Amino acid sequence: MRVVFRPGASVTATAGEVERLGLRRVLVVSGARGADTARAVADSLGDLCAGVHAEARMHVPAEVADRAVEVARELGVDGCVAVGGGSSIGLGKAIALRTGLPLIAVPSTYSGSEMTSVWGLTEHGAKRTGRDPSVLPRSVVYDPGLTLSMPVPLSVTSGVNAVAHAVEALYAPDTSPLIALMAEEGVRALTSALPAIAAEPSDPEARSRALYGAWLCGSCLGATTMGLHHKVCHVLGGTFGLPHAETHTVVLPYALAFNAPAAPAAVHALNRALDTDDAPHTLWTLAGELGAPRSLAGLGLTEADLKVAAELVAGQAYANPRPVTTEDALTVLEAAHAGRAPRAAATSSPS
Repeated sequence: MRVVFRPGASVTATAGEVERLGLRRVLVVSGARGADTARAVADSLGDLCAGVHAEARMHVPAEVADRAVEVARELGVDGCVAVGGGSSIGLGKAIALRTGLPLIAVPSTYSGSEMTSVWGLTEHGAKRTGRDPSVLPRSVVYDPGLTLSMPVPLSVTSGVNAVAHAVEALYAPDTSPLIALMAEEGVRALTSALPAIAAEPSDPEARSRALYGAWLCGSCLGATTMGLHHKVCHVLGGTFGLPHAETHTVVLPYALAFNAPAAPAAVHALNRALDTDDAPHTLWTLAGELGAPRSLAGLGLTEADLKVAAELVAGQAYANPRPVTTEDALTVLEAAHAGRAPRAAATSSPS
């Protein structure tokens, strides 16, 4: 894939990428929140744009994906440009998966989906994910200017969502020294940028640093296998409808605290990036200081939902540094539901 990092030039850069790929009739997709930016991109494309489809929704419901594919086929497009956050890019990926059309991503949040071949669809109360090379964007256009209008609460939760990709990449079974370097640097960049963004949302330097961190963290997500944290968040989002970035922000400290004893090298790297000796507690503290949610109860999950969620989390095989029983999953979920400070887990020095 090709990555273009060009502050202040998302519109012209996107048109350039469409032309570079030889596309003649593209569909621009977005969500309602990013519709104005999507239309500006569409206007810059002129006759190369066949239309704007601003109906992306969180967790990519199957019926929304079906409709977008139908629109793409009706318009006879030869490519797709996804403008916005993870929901918009996820919808673009759904189109690419079903049609084979090339995808260009223009992210406006820190979700990182644009750097991966991972797709996700929600159907019948369950979120399915998979990997397919057809959904990896051919080009990604990063413009920090597109993130200037992102509200501070969303900036914070979207940023912590990206941090979660790097955290799990550090202890993934298919990690590598290169991924470890990218993950540590991504965490350092994002967690240092978020307080500056909260203090001054229009700070271009902080926004650029955050987007740089998101690119690194998203690259880690695309290159490795995710574990307990992402499984929990997929269950909570797909089955219980919890908001994506906020759920990642709440769950991350607890999933990390659970896995820490089995992943000392990962914790050591995170401690360096965060300048701390207790990464789970520091991430939990950072979220609180920046006004982000810190409990699943606050996101609308009920106590009655916890056991069902725990059974779903433990009921499927996935890579994780520690085995996860239903009781383990319930313990993590109960702590995250209450929002209490995660307990520091004892770790040995990395070998």
